[in-house]
Amino acid sequence: MIYRRTFMAVFLICGLALMGMPVSANTNQGSNLTAETFIEGLAEEAVAALTDKNVTRDERIDRFRKLLKHNFDVPVIGKWVLGRYWRTASDAEKEEYLQLFEEYVVVTYVERFDQYSGEKIDVVKTVSDPGKDSLVYSEINRPTGGEPIRVNWRVRNKSDIYKIIDVFVEGISMSQSQRKEFTSVIRSNGGKVSGLIEVLRNKLETLSK
Repeated sequence: MIYRRTFMAVFLICGLALMGMPVSANTNQGSNLTAETFIEGLAEEAVAALTDKNVTRDERIDRFRKLLKHNFDVPVIGKWVLGRYWRTASDAEKEEYLQLFEEYVVVTYVERFDQYSGEKIDVVKTVSDPGKDSLVYSEINRPTGGEPIRVNWRVRNKSDIYKIIDVFVEGISMSQSQRKEFTSVIRSNGGKVSGLIEVLRNKLETLSK
């Protein structure tokens, strides 16, 4: 399915870009930064990351985890993905769920970095509302040709700190798709968040091997 291929491409490129960026607390801060330049900056060091054959899997995971947390608002995404079940979860379940959700994203995509084949992100335009999120429109162009993949990034700015809170691939929200999947799992487990937590635990155990 095109959605699954493009879903992987977005995280693949973003992950590679993040891996090549300096691990700095100030990477995406500053009054001169805009939502558009923030997204453009994600790809600046991708080539260096791709050509580095000396990066171990553990180092890759560590870099990706740190920079994912720095550039994506993982707690906001995780809460939204859980939907109405966030309100019914206990404090302990919320804490464990957010930890598992972050780890699930990291472990799921870290193994796909070697599949990169020269895709490039080109920002087309940005639509912003004062005091609200910005939507950065971009295209992923493949070196093999063909129609570019439309990818839009919802970016939130708080005190000049930019965070991605959703990604739309060909008009499909990745957060919305993940929400549907998690909701299905919870419903099949009697409407209990503990059922989803158990499934995530098992998936992570399998993916980590």
